[in-house]
Amino acid sequence: MKFDHPYTLKEIADFIKGEYIGSNTHEITGINEIHMVDTGDITFVDFHKYYDKALTSKATTIIINKNVEPPEGKALIISDDPFRDYIKIVKRFRTFEPASKAISDSAEIGEGTYIQPGAFVGNHVKIGKNCLIHANVSIYDHSVIGDNVIIHSSAVIGADAYYFKRRPTHYDKMESCGRTVIEDDVEIGAMSAIDKGVSGDTVIGKGTKLDNFVQIGHDTKVGQNCLIGSHSAIAGVTVIEDDVIIWAKVLINKDIVIGKGAVVLASSGTDKSLEGGKTYFGIPAIEARKKWREIIALRNLGEGVSNS
Repeated sequence: MKFDHPYTLKEIADFIKGEYIGSNTHEITGINEIHMVDTGDITFVDFHKYYDKALTSKATTIIINKNVEPPEGKALIISDDPFRDYIKIVKRFRTFEPASKAISDSAEIGEGTYIQPGAFVGNHVKIGKNCLIHANVSIYDHSVIGDNVIIHSSAVIGADAYYFKRRPTHYDKMESCGRTVIEDDVEIGAMSAIDKGVSGDTVIGKGTKLDNFVQIGHDTKVGQNCLIGSHSAIAGVTVIEDDVIIWAKVLINKDIVIGKGAVVLASSGTDKSLEGGKTYFGIPAIEARKKWREIIALRNLGEGVSNS
């Protein structure tokens, strides 16, 4: 998430009451968690395994729980709880705005778009031209909908990321300040849910069609002209490239890539990236022809045992 204008290192450090290493006038232009950082961003790290990743990332300001020498061009804010202070900044710059009506006055709605009774359109939402938003759809704040989009009843666009930090006695919520972006000519089935990015965007590419009961996790990028079948679930920070077909009841884990033109057959699951242009089946998903041979071999083995 980018700020409305740059803030100095001193201003941000004073806000979270942290000591800092760097120039008072060092500029911070946005806030992002580590997967989404860009130049000018502030991020956080609170675990030694990820210190190097944070310090060498594109982020130019890091909230950290260790006093180290910052790399050239970067600044640090020393904190006893970087996660807590990161969330404090998120809440400061993406304050929750209670709704006062079903369609917010700050929403921008394009010509020829129909919003059916019972739908909710939140603050600062942008909806393009010639869209059809069916009854009981919920479109959360800051979501962006392109032209010629159809969203069926009871779908939820822009819910918070499912992201929590474990504490000794409870879980702390990672507050979401990202968006959900639905590009042109997309259709989203009834009861589907597309979560917003933690600090970046969850994107559904142009021409993609989702069946009913589809879950898309935070910061996932779905490419153009994809088909995703009913009851499929795609975890966060995953990339589905263009022209992918995912049939019903497919489970896809986080942080992986499904290559262009891949087909994942129904009731499959994968926790590893899949090469494009091939058809996959099974749990874990492998090339379908290989899986069929495995199934036949096991069947033949079973018949041989019973005959003996």
